[in-house]
Amino acid sequence: MVFQLTRELVFPDPHYGDPDGLLAVGGDLSVDRLILAYSNGIFPWYAFCEKQIQWWCPLKRFVIFPHEIHISHSMRTLMNKGRYEISFNRAFHEVIQTCGNLRMEEAGAWLGKDIMKAYTRLHEQGFAASVEVWEGSCLTGGLYGVTLGKCFFGESMFSLVPNASKLALIYLAQTFQKLGGTLIDCQFETPHLKSMGGRYIDYEEYMRYVQEPFETL
Repeated sequence: MVFQLTRELVFPDPHYGDPDGLLAVGGDLSVDRLILAYSNGIFPWYAFCEKQIQWWCPLKRFVIFPHEIHISHSMRTLMNKGRYEISFNRAFHEVIQTCGNLRMEEAGAWLGKDIMKAYTRLHEQGFAASVEVWEGSCLTGGLYGVTLGKCFFGESMFSLVPNASKLALIYLAQTFQKLGGTLIDCQFETPHLKSMGGRYIDYEEYMRYVQEPFETL
């Protein structure tokens, strides 16, 4: 069943959503609604050309536990060379803009202006973060996502050179673990993420991590 949201700041129980994870449509992209959504494992995902916002909550969650991040021999070699510099929150706007630009012509592209503005507001209030990969002064890769409690909810990543997004994810996992982070939500499985340690857990286990003490990292 897919629910129609109103102005009321509430979401239905994800167990009543469609089997593919589609839960509701409508509502808005306000900071308060987004925080409520992520606090329940719900996220917006829809083609930006569509009029209604779609809200998703798959009951099988594809995640990476920071301590389980897989670093291949070739990636360790690349990291040891020191060719790239990694930063956090130095260029959030550039990262989200590049993620959107690279997918703008793809079918179902979802990173439109409204989404970018919404996540930029989250970032300005400390609830969204970016990781950047630099070669000199050039931004060559990165990722961004939402940070709530001890969880990082990945939204999008990009690479302009081979393995840049992998570097961003590895450094995110390592740094997040040092800060006490326990879970990186990947939203959907990809071969890229599976090769780096991604695996499925059920919604009930997932929510135990999400509901750990609420604080931004």
